[in-house]
Amino acid sequence: ILPLLRGAAPEGVSDLGSAQFAEALDLKDPLRRFRKEFYIPTVGNSKGVDPEFGSAPGYAIYLCGNSLGLMSRRVERYVKEECEKWKRLGVEGHFNGERPWAMIDEDAVEKLVDIVGAESTAEVAVMNSLSMNLHTLLYSFYRPKGRRVRILMEEAAFCSDQHIIKSQIRTRELDEKKVLRQLEPRAGEHTLRTEDILKAIEEEGECLAMVFLGGLQYYTGQFYDIEAIAKKGRSVGAIVGVDLAHAVGNVPLELHRWGVDFAAWCTYKYLNSGPGSIGGAFVHSRHHGREKDDLKVLAGWWGQTPQTRFKMGHEWEGIKGAQAWQVSNPAVLPTVCLRASLDIFREAGGMKTVRAKSLLLTGLLEYLITTTIDAKYAKVITPSDPKRRGCQLSLLTSIPVKPVHSYLEAKGVICDVREPNVIRIAPCPLYNTFGEVRMFVVLLKEALVDAAKMISKL
Repeated sequence: ILPLLRGAAPEGVSDLGSAQFAEALDLKDPLRRFRKEFYIPTVGNSKGVDPEFGSAPGYAIYLCGNSLGLMSRRVERYVKEECEKWKRLGVEGHFNGERPWAMIDEDAVEKLVDIVGAESTAEVAVMNSLSMNLHTLLYSFYRPKGRRVRILMEEAAFCSDQHIIKSQIRTRELDEKKVLRQLEPRAGEHTLRTEDILKAIEEEGECLAMVFLGGLQYYTGQFYDIEAIAKKGRSVGAIVGVDLAHAVGNVPLELHRWGVDFAAWCTYKYLNSGPGSIGGAFVHSRHHGREKDDLKVLAGWWGQTPQTRFKMGHEWEGIKGAQAWQVSNPAVLPTVCLRASLDIFREAGGMKTVRAKSLLLTGLLEYLITTTIDAKYAKVITPSDPKRRGCQLSLLTSIPVKPVHSYLEAKGVICDVREPNVIRIAPCPLYNTFGEVRMFVVLLKEALVDAAKMISKL
């Protein structure tokens, strides 16, 4: 990452760890104006925020977009507009106004095509929630037959993925212990090596029904080589599915070109659509047309063509593509929140521009941590290769993380911890600054030293 940081340094600034360097990057940041689009949480008793933040003044340093993205002012405006339309028009709002509710998802689908790397809108659907979408897609794509019953996944997958996969196995009355193979990192390592994943796929061979992975590992921040994994999985005849919860809006995706069979994601993290908001799904075009044949889609009225939905016929006439998996009409207000965020993404220049800043932002975070934080206190367990990570860096601390987190909170930092000793930090390009990253590392160093002293006195 050093060449990238040095290349971004303005003339006369050589100290990459200086406040001057961070300020210079903020001044020439092409995404700088978008910070004002978001509500940055405030801290301090005078602001009426939860007292756990103590007396820290002003705006929080918000580094928790990997859990929940910030609310944009545009979201607030769009939601107010739709509530006003509901008040004025009632049911007539389905086909009237700037955003007719009967077509509310279409704009979001169109804008998601570039973000997930789909071939066209036919490969993308906006619907349900992440976990529900995974269940719906797995019902169609996990079709164990004969010897081909095995599922390969990561042992450290997010708990919901574990519950989903295991319940899908149980509903087919299969033995979880015989069906499921879970991959773990090598001894002494924190992330999975691509070669070990590919080797496992090869070993399973014709017994492998499905490879199912998170696109970006929620705990370590590792961005898997989805292209290589999908190619290998398909070479042995397996279906490849991906949970993109921590990847969408964070890292460049090319799902169609990579050959992924299906994927699903939430939109409330890096896509900033609000807590528990609507999810998304991808189905590769090679499966389109199979919805009425051997894929056994769980059908609903919204999975039909717009011309057919309101005819109320009893024979299902599915849309050709990912939207055939829609069961019910998308919830309007969550979808409007997503549309507001996607409008900001497009105005910002899309994933190429967002990713360019992200590489610098997280690169600076890594540089400052490795050059100023004593390794005896904490170390980064996220891959150092920028191509194999997104915004997030995960820190493994040598001391319990709770007192460290308490210190940071009292100083106005909002970040995520996983007890007993991991801190997850995710600076987001649309609203975080280089100055914030530098200040966070200053506070982190103080927090680690303070916690170590406190523990030594016990």
